[in-house]
This record gives sequence, C-alpha cells and structure tokens, in this order.
Amino acid sequence: MRILYAITKAEMGGGQVHVLDLLKGFQSTHELHLATGEEEYLTREARAIGGECHILSDLIHETRPARDARAVSQMTALLRCLKPDLVHAHTTKAGLVARAAAWRCGIPSVFTAHSWAFSEGVSLAWKAMGVPTEWIASWLSSRVINVSEANRRLALKYGLPARRLVTIHNGIPDGPGIASPGAGGKTEVVMVARFARQKHHELLLEAFAGVPQPATLTLIGDGPSRASMQELAAKLGIAQRVTFAGERQDVTRLLAGAGVFALASRWEGFPLSILEAMRTGLPVVASDVGGSREAVEHGVSGYLVPRDDVAGFRAALTRLCTNAGLRSEFGSAGRGRYLQHFSLEQMLRKTHALYEQVWHERGIVPSRFNLVAKEVGRQ
Repeated sequence: MRILYAITKAEMGGGQVHVLDLLKGFQSTHELHLATGEEEYLTREARAIGGECHILSDLIHETRPARDARAVSQMTALLRCLKPDLVHAHTTKAGLVARAAAWRCGIPSVFTAHSWAFSEGVSLAWKAMGVPTEWIASWLSSRVINVSEANRRLALKYGLPARRLVTIHNGIPDGPGIASPGAGGKTEVVMVARFARQKHHELLLEAFAGVPQPATLTLIGDGPSRASMQELAAKLGIAQRVTFAGERQDVTRLLAGAGVFALASRWEGFPLSILEAMRTGLPVVASDVGGSREAVEHGVSGYLVPRDDVAGFRAALTRLCTNAGLRSEFGSAGRGRYLQHFSLEQMLRKTHALYEQVWHERGIVPSRFNLVAKEVGRQ
C-alpha cells in the first residue's frame, strides 16, 4: 500500500521523531512518501532509509490565508499524482491542509493530534481559531489519533465527533544507554525541549535557582527563546551551573549520564522526551499537564507538579537532587513502566490496525500486508 505522511516542519522535534519511527516501522511493508514544508532533519533521515520526500513551499507554520490556500492546492496536486491509499497527517497546519486535500481527492486520511490548538495553557486567540477549524477538519478525516487519553477527552469536551477519536499512546524504540541516577556526588538535571513558550524554560530556571549546589542543569535544544533564557540564567546568578547544549544528536548518551529529567511545559500532548527519560531509567519531574500524567506515576517514577508552580517544581527537584536512593528507586520504576506500556512495537501494531480498519471501511484491500514487529531501535 502507498502511504503519504505529512508534517509542517522537518526540524528535529517530538512530532518529527514520531513520523520517522512510523517510516522506519512500515518501510518494508508499504511504499512510503513524506510531504513537508522544508528540507531539514526529517527529510535527511527519511531519505537515508529510502523514503521519497516532497517539499511543499507554501506549507508553513504561520497562518497566511493566501499561502495556506496554495498549500492545499499543492497537496491536492501531489495526491492526484501519487494516488496514495492513505494520508497520515501530523501537526496542526499539515493536518488541516492534508485532510482538506485528501477529502477533495477522495482519499482516506488519518490525523495524529500530538497536542491540540485548544489545549490547556494555549491562548484564547488560538482556541478561538483552533476549535472550529479542528471540528471541521475532524469530519474530513477517517480517524483522529490522540496520543493520550487527556487529548481525547479534551477533543470530546470541544465537540469533536467521538466515533472518529481514538487513543494510541506514543511508543519509542528501546536502545543502549541506561542511567545510574543514584551514582556520583553531583546531580545533573536535564531538560530536552525546544526553546519556545510552550516548554516554559523560565519556570525551570527560576525553580532551579533554589536547588542547592552542587546540582547542575543542562538544557538541550534550540529555539527562539534561547537567548532570553541565557540572559535569565545570568540574572538569577546560576549561569555557571547551567549548560545550554543546543541541538544534539547524542541525547541518549547525555540522558544516560544525568540524574534527573525535568519538563516544565505549560501544555503537552504526550511528550516523547519523558518516554526517552523513562526508557533511560531517569526519575522525572514534570508539569501535571496533558498526557504527562499518563506517563509519569506520581510518587512512584517521578513527581507531577501543577502548571506554573515554581515552588512546587523547586521542592520536587530538591527532593530528588538530595536523595540518591530515591533517584534510583524512581528511575527503575520509570524504566519498568516504559517497557510495559510504551514500546515502539505496541504503537506500530495499534497504528497499523487502525490503518486496516480505515481501508476496510473504504473498501480498500491491502495488496501486501505482512507487518512484523521490528526492532526499529537497531536501525
């Protein structure tokens, strides 16, 4: 079967890693194509495994009505040329564009909502635009995959059709590199996230300023607010204790050398970064938002802190940074929870079962289907 995956940006991020895992997981059983708005990390990785990439110049993150209309035309032309059996879209803009184009072409589509434009913490302006557009788009698609139950319940709250909404938790491949969070005399706290408003780096910096030495903080990622966060670290007097590591290709190795993982987000769908930390065996301190509460078991594998609670975040970090035994206990519990619930193989099986349901409903008979659970992590 021929499947087209669509995503707005190709930069390194959780959504892009998720799409790459799908491409790797299904590459031997289907003909796979990728449509995106730019050449970047994801297109390089997709081509490296034999995927065919299509760049749509008007598929951009910003809302630009004229360009958005052209993006729908570009996507429609691509679909009429490729004639895929399914379109699977990711991220808000690509989700709207791809579903509209697929509907015009009579091609079934699936959309994965990594987070909603009307999630908790999102501005009222975004909600005002996001609710009606997502409601309309949901009727154009065969299914909407929610990466957490929290996401699905939120969609139901805003009136999206229940029969189209399903939950498939994110899953990631197992890999080398297991942390020893209770070892050593200095604890390193790590956060892996793009520097953007959603991830709330300023809360983490303000909380960490009250965590006793010799704890250190490493921030992995890049983005528009990085410079202002560096200024804030200097203002708080912790610049010497904070490392701004930028985008890295060795995140697994860096996590394996850390003692605590933190994620201070204002809102989330179901963050892959938390799964990566749990896979590595790190205790987690995270904002109690979205699907984070479905990954982290509070008081067992980490701590969940109310959104925007600086004092609560500081207390949780301090408790872990000053207690090696607790770090080891929580880290081991997180690793076990990842193995039981959030493996890549489980996600691939559930996703493909959904594809088959959609094809069956549309009368499309797979010409070749022999999905075998693959060890994608070894690639």
